Amino acid sequence: MFAITGASGQLGRLVIEELVTYVEAEKLVAVVRNPAKVADLAQSGVEVRAADYNDQAALAKAFAGVEKLLLISSSEVGQRVAQHRKVIEAAKQAGVKLIAYTSLLHATDSPLALAAEHIETEKLLADSGIPFVLLRNGWYTENYLASLPPALEHGVFIGSAGEGKISASPRADYAAAAAKVLVLDDQAGKVYELAGDEAWTLTDLVTEVAQQTSTALRYQNLSEADFQAALLHAGLPEGLAGVLANSDTGASKGGLFDDKRQLSQLIGRPTVPLSISVKEALSALKNA
Repeated sequence: MFAITGASGQLGRLVIEELVTYVEAEKLVAVVRNPAKVADLAQSGVEVRAADYNDQAALAKAFAGVEKLLLISSSEVGQRVAQHRKVIEAAKQAGVKLIAYTSLLHATDSPLALAAEHIETEKLLADSGIPFVLLRNGWYTENYLASLPPALEHGVFIGSAGEGKISASPRADYAAAAAKVLVLDDQAGKVYELAGDEAWTLTDLVTEVAQQTSTALRYQNLSEADFQAALLHAGLPEGLAGVLANSDTGASKGGLFDDKRQLSQLIGRPTVPLSISVKEALSALKNA
């Protein structure tokens, strides 16, 4: 059996959608905090089990009979290491034979503050004795497309990435990679640096949006502190604002760039280009 933690999240759901193209739904376990959020998965045949990242006993119960586990990193920055430790210990108790973990692109060399907790989790996996595979995910294109509404409203897209190249790809591409790794044999010990085929800058993103919308839109680069302040003013929580601003600055230092194309090689097709992602995002906004 295959289990996916955080299965009610955006990435988790996409992974399950991919996995059912390889295996029967009955072989999948969706591990979630609130089963009511994935009632549709249960109706499709996926087994839903309730467990919280903070509850090791519940996690061990949820992992019963599971051979391969996808540990999707917790969304609670600052608490990830403690939570991931409990997931790994629970997997060990349950006899899980392989853990795939969604880490960060070039985690051990990354200038992003986010890398620290991923590095610690990778160490926990190495010390656990459980065979594991690392899915070092680059940035999701959606991370930037979420800022389109205010950018289009005010005519300016703000950030602190400078002209740093960003090898982003949509979540669906990373989900396809995770599913593929789970169903393939002999994955233990592998480290995948996953990123989009085509790198772009935030200026490139803004140019693409301007062309598709026929509007005047510009990119304004800010200092990390000013960008964080702007995000706080927009209503983002302090922790999230800090993470986003720091990650943008990390991008300016090459932290989100990779040109090895391991993602497209793994999923057997090119990653979705920026132009298509922008087109889909704009269409969704129009129809909202």
